[in-house]
Amino acid sequence: MKTSNLRQKKYSKRLGITLKEKDNLDASNKLIHECKVCKTTMLESVYIKQKYICGVCGLTERASAKKRIGFVTDSFVEFNKSIESGNPLNIEGYSKKIEIAKKLNHNAKSAVITGYARISNKNFVLIAMNSKFMMGSMGSVVGQKISKAFRMATKKQLPVVLFAASGGARMQEGVYSLMQMVKTSCAVEQHSQKGLLYLSILTDPTTGGVSASFAMLADIIIAEPEALICFAGPRVIEQTIRKKLPKGFQRSEWLLERGFLDDIVPRIKLKKYIHKMISLHT
Repeated sequence: MKTSNLRQKKYSKRLGITLKEKDNLDASNKLIHECKVCKTTMLESVYIKQKYICGVCGLTERASAKKRIGFVTDSFVEFNKSIESGNPLNIEGYSKKIEIAKKLNHNAKSAVITGYARISNKNFVLIAMNSKFMMGSMGSVVGQKISKAFRMATKKQLPVVLFAASGGARMQEGVYSLMQMVKTSCAVEQHSQKGLLYLSILTDPTTGGVSASFAMLADIIIAEPEALICFAGPRVIEQTIRKKLPKGFQRSEWLLERGFLDDIVPRIKLKKYIHKMISLHT
């Protein structure tokens, strides 16, 4: 067994989880990174400086909410941090899944982080969804935190910047999860009625109920390269219509060509882009 696997096994044992469950752990102890697509190797420290983008093929790796916040802000103060996911329908095994998700994400309490952010002299409310926490699925707590963030931004007359990353509604919460589509959309509309800017950044993946509600209701909608953005995924559609879909179907570039997006912005340029958009609209 390789040394890195031994370290991962010890780390997983300390957390009380299996190696299979630890797939989303941040492998911060790696020295060398190998690209999943082109197999190019580079120092992990260099890869981190490049914001988890391959310098050869340009593959943009999925990032946690905390990493995304670090990529685009000069300062950040989290609010509503104590709100955490529960088990409203008493689904067997759901509470255990939440606890595992917390351990895998450094004791984060839910699949979204909200707070006040600043770039240079511009203040705004930042919402960052975390696809590494139960695939960023939207349960009642995620909907509550996003709605509260929009209401606080409305009250303080601040723009909102959102990183969308989600597999959709959280099935373990049933109708409670589906209700969040309406709840968050209403909060977005109230923010919009005050003439305030909302910038949505769609990342890989943005799917299901999130793509069908607040993620696509922004004044400006942009995406990272090659992000999967859809309601139902390609495999579901292919199985339904029994036809092969075109290459790149439902990816950022495909959607941009058809007018669903305003722009595709590489992660390395996001910070300047956000600052520019807020400056133009305030």
